[in-house]
Amino acid sequence: MTDWLTPAEWQAVRLSVKVSLWAVAASLPLGVLVAYALARWRFPGHGLLNGLVHLPLVLPPVVTGYLLLLTFGRRGTVGQFLDQWFGITFAFRWTGAALAAAIMAFPLMVRAIRLAIEAVDPKLEQAASTLGASRVWVFLTVTLPLILPGILAGMVLAFAKAMGEFGATITFVSNIPGQTQTLPSAIYAFLQVPGGEGAAARLVMIAIVIAMAALFLSEWIARAVARRIGGG
Repeated sequence: MTDWLTPAEWQAVRLSVKVSLWAVAASLPLGVLVAYALARWRFPGHGLLNGLVHLPLVLPPVVTGYLLLLTFGRRGTVGQFLDQWFGITFAFRWTGAALAAAIMAFPLMVRAIRLAIEAVDPKLEQAASTLGASRVWVFLTVTLPLILPGILAGMVLAFAKAMGEFGATITFVSNIPGQTQTLPSAIYAFLQVPGGEGAAARLVMIAIVIAMAALFLSEWIARAVARRIGGG
């Protein structure tokens, strides 16, 4: 692949993979918690939480990026605090690209995990609780093994979404080669210059291959979930 791609193209692909992996890893614990809360708990604000989780899917990505800039920028309410006290900066850094990708991919991850949790018979968890197991232990020993394929499916979908994220990312961290220029940003940049169509086409092919591989993998995992829960 390194012979087929130029150093700049390969750098964009490598940065996209890095950003996507971090986006999935950082959002996974919260994704599992939110999915479990939506699937198993009933509380005031349940509908509001569900709406907030899915909001990035219906908001224009540029709006999400702008809100991230207002919140996590150097002068933002959270960003200023993190920068002054911990030296953590998100705006115009690859870490900001990972944050934007995580937020945009979060709804897909939560939905896949939530569906897996809802497919688990609550009586199995209740039986373990009657034997004296705590809620945490029930989740770790009963629920988690059953929903693991769903978690993997959510991670795959989130990774694919993060790889293709463009609008929120370019608004929040711009399009700086070698620093924040991910695969979609690089495609956009190459299409803006004469003679860049070839490089854009190569990156488009890579994006298609990654997306198709993620979809096939997610579908295979989903079928594994159905067979496992159905006992087939």
